[in-house]
Amino acid sequence: MNLALNTKIIEPENKNEIDNAIILLHGYGGDGQDISTLALSWKRFLTKTVFLCPDAKESCSVNPSGFQWFDLSKDEPKYILKEVKKTETLLFKFIDEIKKKYNLPNSKIIISGFSQGCMMSINLGLVSKENYNCVVGFSGKIIDKQDLEKRKLSNTKMLLIHGDMDDIVAPSSLLEANDFLVRNKIEVKTKIITACGHHISVEASSYALNYIKDNLKL
Repeated sequence: MNLALNTKIIEPENKNEIDNAIILLHGYGGDGQDISTLALSWKRFLTKTVFLCPDAKESCSVNPSGFQWFDLSKDEPKYILKEVKKTETLLFKFIDEIKKKYNLPNSKIIISGFSQGCMMSINLGLVSKENYNCVVGFSGKIIDKQDLEKRKLSNTKMLLIHGDMDDIVAPSSLLEANDFLVRNKIEVKTKIITACGHHISVEASSYALNYIKDNLKL
């Protein structure tokens, strides 16, 4: 089966024993190969998990060798939101393809992302018609709180992780997202990583892995 997005797929050694899937969404200017390093760190602890690391559809405007989930060349909230919704539609198609390919329900699918990929993950977790197993987000934020509150259909539980020295996406974004999710009755956990900038540290990766194992009941 061809997927809607060019995707690096990391399957377990026994392909007949795939019980769940983790979709990893890269950051602005990155690609599936970049974010797949996280999958390689987790793979030996999640032996029945398939990892899917897609490239976004668009080349990045500031790094043509990488990709973007939505364009940031125009600092216009309405334009950005329009682009975000286009990407949501594409990602939902991609997720449906994964569900059919591996015969998995939403409850066996985890969506995770870094930076811009985290922002998309949060949206997907709340505007889907059905909850996913969970969302794990690194160094992101909520793109448009008003819009998301209006369109919210589901209550996927979330873990959000942020470095306290992040100079790309302010650490305060984590607190704002937590407040939004709590007010909207979403089960959420947060973790601030000390002395960490805009990247996924070993501590962040380990914390996220334990959260994922708990939610998959491993």
